[in-house]
Amino acid sequence: MAVRKPPPVDPTLGDNVDGDDLTVRRAAVEALGGLNGSVVVVDPGNGRVLSIVNQKLAFSNGFTPCSTIKLVTALAALSERVVARDDTIRLSRYRSFSLDEALAHSNNEYFGELGKRLGFDRVTRYAKMLGLGEAAGLDIPGERPGALPGEPPKGASMGLLTAYGSGFLVTPLQLAAIVSAIANGGTLYYLQYPRTPDEIERFGPKVKRPLELAPNGIEDIKFGMRGAVDHGTARLANYDPGEPLFGKTGTCEDYRAGEYMGWFGSFLDTQPHKLVVVVMLASPVHSVNGATASAVAGAVYRSLAQQHYEVASRRPDVPEVISTTVSSQ
Repeated sequence: MAVRKPPPVDPTLGDNVDGDDLTVRRAAVEALGGLNGSVVVVDPGNGRVLSIVNQKLAFSNGFTPCSTIKLVTALAALSERVVARDDTIRLSRYRSFSLDEALAHSNNEYFGELGKRLGFDRVTRYAKMLGLGEAAGLDIPGERPGALPGEPPKGASMGLLTAYGSGFLVTPLQLAAIVSAIANGGTLYYLQYPRTPDEIERFGPKVKRPLELAPNGIEDIKFGMRGAVDHGTARLANYDPGEPLFGKTGTCEDYRAGEYMGWFGSFLDTQPHKLVVVVMLASPVHSVNGATASAVAGAVYRSLAQQHYEVASRRPDVPEVISTTVSSQ
């Protein structure tokens, strides 16, 4: 049976391109094509937004994050010492997974088990520390904050939260902020979207908070994120096996919005090309998934590589800290 495809859309309709890096924007627009979705590209070293395609969708109040929530679950579990990277969790008589394998192949049972070990309060505490439930940007007009679940799922396992993201509303900007913190080693920056030449000239990074995580937590999850691109759910992003590309896919149905979702949060870990690319796709018919989103991101990276693109954002030596720390304790 053929997959029914929605009619193509113009995802750029209504966008304000003032301040965008036009090289990045062209690559993102071409990669997205006629898909209904949003692409957010950020410099993870300072939180500067380089381009947002489909700003209306990106600034909305969010969607179910699907399996991208597993990044939050993994960081919480490592930091709370309920699992170590080298641990193997047996899920059935014949099936067991390490954290690397579970992230690479997005195993729902594994992350449901981590959710059960963590409990609702610890999961939501780390989600809040990582910026969910609050605006990711600093004074970005129209941006909305998404939402955290108010209570555990009724009559169901914690896996609905920790494997599928049920109860969360997450925006592409929030996922970009989290992935940027992973890419830069643990600093959650305010995302800033300078629009005028004067704003671009005066731009300086502003720290929302340093993340209080296990000392090796970020490095530990990077193995699984790399595995997703090399041999897991994000293989379509792998435009060049020699490039250190890391990512996490998400696929599910957002019943609240009546949309099928495809997510991919990723970063390229090499200077001077270090970038975060987040893709979110939404369709009323079952025609998108995390693999599709990863292919869009891969096309963005491929286009920029062919153009020998280098991130040119200015990085002052001492970022300004303008918020207090949210403790994981």
